[in-house]
Amino acid sequence: METKLEREVRLLKLYAILATLVSVTLIVSAFTLEAKRKRFEEIDVERINVIEKSGKLDMVISNQERQHPGIADGKINKRITPRPPGILFFDQSGDEMGGLIFGENGGRGHFGSLTFDKVKNNESIGFRHLESDNGSYETGLMMWQVPNVPLQVMLDKVSAANAIVDQGLRRAEYQRLINAGEVTTQRFFLGKQRDNSTTLMMSDIKGRPRISMQVTPDGAPKLEFLDEAGNAIYSLPEENKGHKK
Repeated sequence: METKLEREVRLLKLYAILATLVSVTLIVSAFTLEAKRKRFEEIDVERINVIEKSGKLDMVISNQERQHPGIADGKINKRITPRPPGILFFDQSGDEMGGLIFGENGGRGHFGSLTFDKVKNNESIGFRHLESDNGSYETGLMMWQVPNVPLQVMLDKVSAANAIVDQGLRRAEYQRLINAGEVTTQRFFLGKQRDNSTTLMMSDIKGRPRISMQVTPDGAPKLEFLDEAGNAIYSLPEENKGHKK
């Protein structure tokens, strides 16, 4: 028969076990809540991956050494040289869709670029600053006409054209790709050029400049409407008419 002392000892042991379990639960809960949100005054990091709960990659913030090589059409890009540091964005399918990057441009020069890509292809719009080590620079907003094909398909066609030994045939093949809308062409530029002029240039779908508005380095304004060959068909002031680009 269990004595009163034995019963009290058994109850005391049970109480101790329950108290321990409750304490452990509270401690684990506290650590779990703390782990969900942390506050840092300062942090040094080489790379941050922003992901969804599903594990899908949304954004990468990285230095140059650990920068993501990029993904196009579901395939990781092959890189011969490292990518610049910055922030890369990824769309709902996991492909890269643009980014904010920066880096050196020889000696004392540097560059900065914020671009967004067409689905499964390359940049369609971007802000860029490109400066050489001698201090000359170009900066502005650019837009491109991007073919509605995967990036690698376009790059393969460009590589095949570049592999043509004969210079005339190579140019003809590249022009054929442009005429067929199979390569990227620049449609728009608004900014400052290296000669210190400010320019608004609008081009047709084949990348041919058709409207040019400019303030020259000496402050003179100029507006030109151009034909397919780059000749001015109308200009302001009128004396610019007939000027060939």
